[in-house]
Amino acid sequence: MSVLLGAVADDFTGATDLCNTLVRRGMRTVQLIDVPPLGADVADAEAVVIALKSRTIPAAEAIDKSLAALGWLQNAGAQQILFKYCSTFDSTGAGNIGPVAEALMAALETDFTWLPVTELWWASRADDE
Repeated sequence: MSVLLGAVADDFTGATDLCNTLVRRGMRTVQLIDVPPLGADVADAEAVVIALKSRTIPAAEAIDKSLAALGWLQNAGAQQILFKYCSTFDSTGAGNIGPVAEALMAALETDFTWLPVTELWWASRADDE
């Protein structure tokens, strides 16, 4: 079976939350901590979530780690890619969500991404306080 969904998560907690949701909805899911060696076995997984520790590091490092995770997922045959970032949005003053998302989009040769409404709601509430 081919990997239907490959996810790059910027921290372990968010990756675990995503895995929980996918499993509860019936997907055979594997969570990997950091980028594994090429060819690592994800036996019959429909979803593979790679948990990185990239939320609080400089953007350039976060981009490198995220692109490495993307490459691994593509090599595993992932049909769709998801970038799971921190639900509180950015954790650094400069932020790395935007730069990582742009790098992933460039690598995937797409000019479209989707930002969940809940994230927009949370960001707009921060402006109100």
